[in-house]
Amino acid sequence: MSEALVARIPEAPNFEAPIFEARDLSRAFDVSKPVLQRLIAREGKRLLRAVDGVSFAIPRGTTLSLVGESGCGKSTVARLAVGLYEPSGGEALFEGQDLAEARKSVAQRRRMQMIFQDPYASLNPRWRVADIIGEPIRAFGIANGGAALREKVGALLRQVGLSPADGNRFPHEFSGGQRQRISIARALSSNPDFLVCDEPTSALDVSVQAQILNLMKDLQRRLGLTYLFISHNLAVVRQVSDQVGVMYLGRIVESAPAERLFTTPRHPYTRALMEAIPDLDMVGKERQPVGGEVPSPINPPSGCTFNPRCPLANDRCRAERPALIAARGTPETLVACHAVEEGRDGFESRVAA
Repeated sequence: MSEALVARIPEAPNFEAPIFEARDLSRAFDVSKPVLQRLIAREGKRLLRAVDGVSFAIPRGTTLSLVGESGCGKSTVARLAVGLYEPSGGEALFEGQDLAEARKSVAQRRRMQMIFQDPYASLNPRWRVADIIGEPIRAFGIANGGAALREKVGALLRQVGLSPADGNRFPHEFSGGQRQRISIARALSSNPDFLVCDEPTSALDVSVQAQILNLMKDLQRRLGLTYLFISHNLAVVRQVSDQVGVMYLGRIVESAPAERLFTTPRHPYTRALMEAIPDLDMVGKERQPVGGEVPSPINPPSGCTFNPRCPLANDRCRAERPALIAARGTPETLVACHAVEEGRDGFESRVAA
């Protein structure tokens, strides 16, 4: 490892101050028909609310994971977190500063990077690996001169388990896992503090997933990185996370420390997700899968958006949107559920049993 990389390793990460914070963050997309068709049909605009009032904070040096079904808004949050999308409402803050303002500064912009889902699509097939990794270094002026650039690229390749000689090859000459290592090296090339990982292992074989996750955890320990990790794989999330947020139809319905969420899920949706995880201890026991279909984010249900599929729903659930508040019995867990708030979720009886 080069001296420059060694110098970045902090003695002890600060786990208190959030490096990134979302406050009531929202993003809507206009999916209306063309104006003329709307005038003829006398229809108004149609908005798809991909993210609808999401709030969370990520302390420095930790990993927050967002999980949920496809279409729940996880990837939209990821793009909002690095400024690829502008929010329709709410705030995205990087070290207390509005993200749009922070990204105007080159010094701040280089401190946040993204690892994309598909390593086959996120790398330019016409560029050699050394050029792909070296582009952010040149763009941010991190290395001066060709020799310094080559040394930096070689150090990054070694850091992710590849050889400096691999810099002369093209992306198509590598396996999927190796390509994702190249993507990670590119993300690290600007010396970032905050990485947004949008399902970085979903396109990989299970054995390769484990290698990439171990690499990312090792890099986090050595470089003091902060991760926003997006995934639908609960086994992966349990391995990498400090905090987990469960999303449903654009909202966070439960947020808790990772082990607490997996051992004591509170929201009915989270409990149903946990029951879907293969478990030898559950053989012969009755499971309760999530019934019904995910409602349309263009026309979501009133009140709690999970109420059409929830076995605990009542009239209040169908009329009033629940707030994300501390759960009864597990105050470190935040949950948006009237049944939990009112004690109708059977938590006390499950604990007693």
